[in-house]
Amino acid sequence: MKRLTAKEEEIMRVFWQYGPMFVRELLTFYKEPKPHYNTVSTLVRGLEEKGFVGYKAYGNTYQYYALVTEKAYKRSALNDVVAQYYDNSFVNVVSSFIEEEGMPLDELKALIAKIESKKTDK
Repeated sequence: MKRLTAKEEEIMRVFWQYGPMFVRELLTFYKEPKPHYNTVSTLVRGLEEKGFVGYKAYGNTYQYYALVTEKAYKRSALNDVVAQYYDNSFVNVVSSFIEEEGMPLDELKALIAKIESKKTDK
């Protein structure tokens, strides 16, 4: 799955939280100074080209909606980071958190418990 720019991710968060909408509606979620309509429209069309959003036509206007779930995007992004920086090893990820980030023992135990509970659910 392709990576999103910060501005594209911002738009996707709105779709994920609020559902389908027109570009004009998207603009209401921006703080002042709001970007120009054409800027947001171009970003949304880029998301469509990347396969992240689809649309339903209403005459000559389009209502856009997310085609990719937030969960699927996050999973893909995490897998990309693990592959690129940690040699495809979640052990290396956790080791990094412990050694370099000082992950507390109680958080590590909670993580282990969560993993073990998932294994017993299957």
